Amino acid sequence: MKILVINSGSSSLKYQLFDYDNKKVIAKGLCERIGIADSNFKHEDASGRVINEGRSFESHSDAVRTMIDTLLDPEAAVIESLDEIAAVGHRIVHGGPYFSKPTEMTQASKDAVRKCYPWSPLHNPANLTGVEVCEKLMPGIPQVGVFDTAFHQTMPSEAYMYGLPYRYYEDHGVRRYGFHGTSHAFVARRAAELTQCEGEQHRLITCHLGNGSSFTAVKGGKCIDTSMGLTPLEGIMMGTRCGSIDPAIVSFIAKLDGDEAKDVDYIMNHESGVRGISGVSSDFRDLHAAASQGNDRAKLALRMFCYQAVKIIGSYIAALGGVDSIVFTAGIGENDDVVRQTICDGLRYLGLIIDEELNRSTRGKEVKISTDESSVEVFVIPTNEELSIAIQTVEVLGLV
Repeated sequence: MKILVINSGSSSLKYQLFDYDNKKVIAKGLCERIGIADSNFKHEDASGRVINEGRSFESHSDAVRTMIDTLLDPEAAVIESLDEIAAVGHRIVHGGPYFSKPTEMTQASKDAVRKCYPWSPLHNPANLTGVEVCEKLMPGIPQVGVFDTAFHQTMPSEAYMYGLPYRYYEDHGVRRYGFHGTSHAFVARRAAELTQCEGEQHRLITCHLGNGSSFTAVKGGKCIDTSMGLTPLEGIMMGTRCGSIDPAIVSFIAKLDGDEAKDVDYIMNHESGVRGISGVSSDFRDLHAAASQGNDRAKLALRMFCYQAVKIIGSYIAALGGVDSIVFTAGIGENDDVVRQTICDGLRYLGLIIDEELNRSTRGKEVKISTDESSVEVFVIPTNEELSIAIQTVEVLGLV
């Protein structure tokens, strides 16, 4: 059985075709700069074919047609007919309060996605465009939406509500939604398999650490709290995002003299975080290099990030009533042994002990880095959001 996974952005379309029975990618590609000059097409598949060349993509329809034609190319023999594709799973960023699980795309579900546009004006319209183009060009093949926010919809109201007048929740849906849900769901499921502890009492904290970072408290496989909020700005300081700050800072900055053109939202999302603190970069590899050369601001940015991570994990330990397992994932979580070590050092009071040599040698591999004596199991689990979308697509359609 073959499952196609699509991530449609405002000017891009990424895809992966899975041989689902073996959980293997048999083809993947990227259509870049859709509707912009100098469009480009990248594709590689199991036949050994690699394409990286300029193409003209005036619309997402052009991109999907190129994807289909390339998959059907008889010389590569990826597929002989679109009938071989059992379903298409689409990443959709924001499901608002309407979606708590993957959903087959119908007119009603598409209308609900449109209701979420105000919360994700850049992503949701592009995501839905991908769905509608595939419906047109791949008739008869089920289309499924998998939502970044869905995994977090099991949060209780005391976790997702803000201390604002209730009318903002009732009238405008202002509440915590959380993001990276597909990643958190994937690694939480895998952690349950690795620990053989899939019961309702398993207490897990998943740490998705990348340019955008978020933490999720998971009990019995269900999210009970997460660090991102109405938008992906809340939570830990990130690559260029400030994370949680005193909200009065926004109006304070807006009133400062001497910068009439300032856009506080832009500053908080694009000029802040470790980049804003260090003045060096949003890339942690650059921060480590600068810190090793004595750059005090780079050192400060790294200390702040790890300190905030320990605080968030600590708060989730309290919310869970303890913790059995912690998972690191995503670009920093999977590859930055120094950040992992520093965070785990801050949790030694739990009796958490990691194998420092094993931690140093682990980059992008699935491995348990805690020792047998540790009171908490600590794992590095590479995330695979595309495979997670494929799995959820199959499950919601009952194809297995």
